[in-house]
Amino acid sequence: MSDWLFLCGILSGITTWLFGFGGGFVTVPLLYLLATSGWGAQSAVGQQAMQIAVATSALVMLCSALLATWRHVRTGTLSWRRLWAMLTGIAVGGIAGALLALQVNGEWIRWLFVIYLLATIIDCYLRAGFMTPPSSRVVPTAPHELTVGGVIGLIASFLGVGGSVMTVPLMRRRGVLMSEAAAMANLLTLPLAATATLTWLVMAWLSPVALPAGFVGNIWLSAAAQLVAGSWLGLKITSRWLARLPDRWHVRIYPLLLIAVLLVMSVWG
Repeated sequence: MSDWLFLCGILSGITTWLFGFGGGFVTVPLLYLLATSGWGAQSAVGQQAMQIAVATSALVMLCSALLATWRHVRTGTLSWRRLWAMLTGIAVGGIAGALLALQVNGEWIRWLFVIYLLATIIDCYLRAGFMTPPSSRVVPTAPHELTVGGVIGLIASFLGVGGSVMTVPLMRRRGVLMSEAAAMANLLTLPLAATATLTWLVMAWLSPVALPAGFVGNIWLSAAAQLVAGSWLGLKITSRWLARLPDRWHVRIYPLLLIAVLLVMSVWG
């Protein structure tokens, strides 16, 4: 199990740097599979498998996004000053999304995750502006960004993903290159992951769940540690060797990765 976690942590680090995934699209399916196969679908862990995947993913995303944002700042690919309004909205939405996930059956979360992925993939291919970004950049108002951030934070925290599935296409349609869109997605993941993780920890104290040793509430600590270690290595490798991926390839690979995750989550019951 530890080998799979570390290897998938490396993959998570690579996708975090290149696509701003924050790790959620890699870690949520993996943790769900490991929890259900390791303890059994009818065990206490199996019954909470999707909540465990979402909560642990939030902690992994927080660590991965911090590491990626720091590296993006060092390489000069991040323009963060104009994102303050969206950051605020995402932080508030992140709390609401984590609280909502606690109240919803794990199977419902899984299928909402699948539906949302499918909608995003279709949007990338069929709606203009993603594969070929517009020639001019759009400058939205602060209230608009606050609202958009709240919606992104709510959905992403509820599903345990980093929000890049919304922020990257959004930034592309504003005329931003994929490398810059991924850097922005990592920054925008920080308030989401921080508030979601804090909410899961607070709820673990207020409403304890009966899980084996190694869990703090729904957060699987040993799995998170191995994923973060792998993610650090993946980020280091990617920022050094794959940082100059051409935009045309960058944008083509993004929806293909979403398709791979969609297939995993669809066929695993």
